Amino acid sequence: MGMWVRLRGDLAAVFARDPAARTRLEVLLTYPGVHALVMHRLAHGLWSHGWRFPARLLAAFSRFFTGIEIHPGARIGERFFIDHGMGVVIGETAEIGDDCTLYHGVTLGGTAWQPGKRHPTLGNGVIVGAGAKVLGPILVGDNARIGSNAVVVKSVPAGATVVGVPGRVISKGEGGGAFEAYGLTGQMPDPVARAVECMLEHMHRQDEEIARLREGLLALQPKTEIPVLEALACSVEAIEEDDGKINKTRANNS
Repeated sequence: MGMWVRLRGDLAAVFARDPAARTRLEVLLTYPGVHALVMHRLAHGLWSHGWRFPARLLAAFSRFFTGIEIHPGARIGERFFIDHGMGVVIGETAEIGDDCTLYHGVTLGGTAWQPGKRHPTLGNGVIVGAGAKVLGPILVGDNARIGSNAVVVKSVPAGATVVGVPGRVISKGEGGGAFEAYGLTGQMPDPVARAVECMLEHMHRQDEEIARLREGLLALQPKTEIPVLEALACSVEAIEEDDGKINKTRANNS
């Protein structure tokens, strides 16, 4: 496929995934992701023909000019889009399929010192959110979504959504190839918030069980005096009032 044909596909990908894009001239002149991709395709051609040092020089210039580091040995498919781009790092043996999207701060890195395959492989239609780290020779399946700031060290099934540190699969549904900015799916759950919610629900059930036990004990021994637990101030208003008192005390002491 000719370079100009690939460039037209890359520009079309920008307009399909970035509502801020207005004209082709604007994209060509101001989008660092497009600049980095064009220079990478040139550097990769040099690398593939054995011109390793010139390829590394061109890649180093691209990094200085765009803030995006792509090793010339990395293989990148069609209609690839790097949005914003600053801080993106793509390793030597990384492979990226067609119609993939990366946001700023993404790392496709290696975890081994041995030669050979050290970096991840992304299938078609993968979206990696800002700040995410995908590490090691793992496979991210087609149409997978990786949430922002996730750290992924295990292979991801096709169509799955991964969030957290370490990355956890929160949805195994087929993505269907629809573009979702930053890899955010509708009603994406927060695993930490869900864990806190489960703990609070469990505590509530324990309180109910303790209340029933107290009622049963009083029914068996009516004259028994059972100390009443002091109510805890767990409301947001009570917490803010306590914080205000603490801050006022600190100010008086200082």
